[in-house]
Amino acid sequence: MIKIFVEKITRVFVTTEPTEVTAEVREDAIRLATAVLMTEIARADHEYDESEFDILLKLITRHFNLSPEDAAELANEANEMAEDYVSLHSFTQLLNQHLDEKEKERIVFLLWQVAYADGRLDKYEDALVSRIAELLYVRRVRVMRLKHDVGGD
Repeated sequence: MIKIFVEKITRVFVTTEPTEVTAEVREDAIRLATAVLMTEIARADHEYDESEFDILLKLITRHFNLSPEDAAELANEANEMAEDYVSLHSFTQLLNQHLDEKEKERIVFLLWQVAYADGRLDKYEDALVSRIAELLYVRRVRVMRLKHDVGGD
């Protein structure tokens, strides 16, 4: 299954026309790209603890309507990819090509939830969510509103 996810997301990255991608491949790639970004936020403060992983699993399960087993598999694959990734641009580029403004805002909201999972916001998590939001072209005022909605400043 992990190899299949990697192959699917790779196909989406190298496809020049979004219309050439099937709906299933598109959804798998979006799920994986989003999960990698969520994992990066959880790891940003260098303290990726059990509470953050639990929140990550719950958010993945709920947001993508996955079974707990599928969510765990996706989270594990995202964790592996996050360890090897070179740039956030590959993931945000994919999301920019395939998501509308509201969907991208929902991802930023998920990222804030992961950032606050341990009850506090680390400066590295804050900076990384802001950077990802910028790469997703989410307006700064919306980013701050979403942060506040999660429980932030």
